[in-house]
Order: sequence, then C-alpha cells, then structure tokens
Amino acid sequence: MEKKIKLGIFLILFGVLSLIFYNIDLTYVVGSEDQSFSLFQFIGPVSAGFVSPILAIFMILGVEVIQKVLINDFTFSAFSFARFFPMLAAAYYFGVVKKDKRFGIALPVLGMLLFWMHPIGAEAWGYALLWLIPIVATVFAKQHLLLRSLGATFQAHVVGSVAFLYTIGMPAGAWWALIPIVLVERGMFAAGISITYITFSSVLEYVAQMLKWNIGFLNLDGKFVSHAHHHKEED
Repeated sequence: MEKKIKLGIFLILFGVLSLIFYNIDLTYVVGSEDQSFSLFQFIGPVSAGFVSPILAIFMILGVEVIQKVLINDFTFSAFSFARFFPMLAAAYYFGVVKKDKRFGIALPVLGMLLFWMHPIGAEAWGYALLWLIPIVATVFAKQHLLLRSLGATFQAHVVGSVAFLYTIGMPAGAWWALIPIVLVERGMFAAGISITYITFSSVLEYVAQMLKWNIGFLNLDGKFVSHAHHHKEED
C-alpha cells in the first residue's frame, strides 16, 4: 500500500480507538461535576508521537468534535468551548519537545502570569507554582519518556486551569486544596501516557513484522521499536 493510504488507515483506527477511550471515565473534574476526565487523557497526547504534531492536532480535534458535539449533548459555553484545547496543547508538546523546548516552557510561564492576573488566582498564587513542574520536565524530556509524558499532561493542565479560572471559577481556598490532588492526578496521567506510548509502539512493531509492512511513515522512537521497520520509506 502507498504511504498515504497506510497513514490514512492508521489515523482512522487511532481515531476510533480514541473515541472508545474517550467514553471510559476516570474521574470528575473538580468544581464541574458534569465534566470528567477519561482514558482519552492517556491516548490523546501520544498521537503526536506517531505522526506530525500538526496532523495529530487535527485528528484529536476531529475526535473531540465528534465526541462533544455529535455524540454528547454539547452545551455552548465558554468553558465547554475551551475544553477543546487542553489535549491539543498536550499532544503538540509531546510531538515537539524532543527537538524544541520553547513551547514547553512558554506555555506554563504564560499560564502562571494569566493565573496571577486574575483576582482569585492572585489569592491562590501557590497553585500556579505547580507549573514549574512541566518547565523542569521539559529540560529533561528528551532523555526520559515519563518526564515527557509529565510535561505533556501538565500542558493540558495549564490550559484547562486557566480556562476554568476565567470562565467558571472557584474560591481561592478550593484552588489551594486542589494542589495535592493535582500532583496525584497528573502523576497518574503521566504514567498512563508513558504506558500507552510504549504499548502502542510495541503493538505497531509486532503488526508490522507480522504483515511485513514498513511503518517508516510513522515517527516511532527507536528506544521502543528495535527493528528496522521504523526507518523512513522513500517517497
């Protein structure tokens, strides 16, 4: 099969699986019990580990539109609209951070500034200091998958928290109380992203060997794909 056909099949299958993961809930979003986190938190970011970050963003956006607008009873509100963006930030980060660290540093810094500019955010100033974590993770993300995953899930957290602060809001005390919950939650998400990425890489390599396909059209990491199938195909 041609490279574009293979890529199209991969995107369709990955999108369908993402929709399935989207409908397996993990926990509610604190302060907005009609919103929840799902297993999509694990699979969304890793898409940019297999295809280009821009292509991954369009695929994720398509999945989110199908899930939130067509499947769910979408409520048009500022926060509902803003919830399209956290996973896009996480995926873009996961795809580019090994070569370009600017996004992984700039977004948390911008998030901290926006958080502190809000009156409630200024009272809960310590919450935004959580975003020093993805800055540190970004520095070492190239060498460590878990830190790359931690940085990715915190990019989503930055976007989601700022959007929540400006559209729904909570008392300052609630933000302070969330700090330990966020640490556990994002640690779990980072582990899930890492496991998902390694699992998918292994499955893709196995399928490629079984079908004798060259999967060089995917951006697989040589650390997790040991054979030559990940080499780029000739155009």
